[in-house]
Amino acid sequence: MTQAQLDINAAGLAPATAATAQSAPATRAAVQLVPARLSQGALLVGPGLLLVLWEAASRLGWLSPETLTAPSQALVAGYGMVADGSLLPHLLASAGRAYSGLLLGVVAGVLLALASGLTRTGEALLDGLVQIKRAVPTLALIPLAIIWLGIGESMKIFLIFTAVLVPVYINTHAALRGIDIGHVELAQTLGLSRAEFIRKVALPGALPGFFVGLRIAVSLCWTALVVLELINTQTGIGYLMNRARDWGQTDVIVVGILIYALLGLLSDAVVRRIEAHVLSYRRSLGS
Repeated sequence: MTQAQLDINAAGLAPATAATAQSAPATRAAVQLVPARLSQGALLVGPGLLLVLWEAASRLGWLSPETLTAPSQALVAGYGMVADGSLLPHLLASAGRAYSGLLLGVVAGVLLALASGLTRTGEALLDGLVQIKRAVPTLALIPLAIIWLGIGESMKIFLIFTAVLVPVYINTHAALRGIDIGHVELAQTLGLSRAEFIRKVALPGALPGFFVGLRIAVSLCWTALVVLELINTQTGIGYLMNRARDWGQTDVIVVGILIYALLGLLSDAVVRRIEAHVLSYRRSLGS
């Protein structure tokens, strides 16, 4: 048995059974009964309805401006901040922190998932460590991160990195472990090298799980940033919100909330669009 076969067997890939093969037509028929994925525009119906109800409650006097500013007033405040140039530098600072941590976490998560999902040694060394991190809330690491890295940008990016890494690793690792054994046997029959196997079989097979993890990671990077920007920052949307809290400016706080929500929604939409393009072959195979 070759080293590639040993590593693949160590990853726990079970052979497909005859029952599984016989159930494939029934499964495909069941999948066809599921409604098609909604368009990006249709996904905005829920948030739009929430904004309408929020605005109505404010205009009817059910919500006082001191408690929660109406969306229309927040838009006016946001436009004024854009016009006077006070918003854009803070927005760029927040985006830089969030996407720097996201990029590092995604790269590390994929590499660790490959090392753990395709080799016995990697699984023994890495999987337990990631599961421990999964059980420890990212915010619980703030005191240690401050001691290690100070209270500057490095600490914030590091904590976003740790939050993002876990879902990317777990979902990519699960997808690697679920690769069809038939594809593995075909790769062995063709005599693919380890690098060719990873590039032509492992990575394509892990893409569905990777995109699930990436969508979760995109949300987590903004969630972590909200808290981290309250710690000794002079720039960022979180800093604006913290300062507005001290001054009782609920309209600025709502502007910050809407910006976080919009950035998270747009980031998820971009990931969904990339996923639909990269995995378009699945629709053609199922037709």
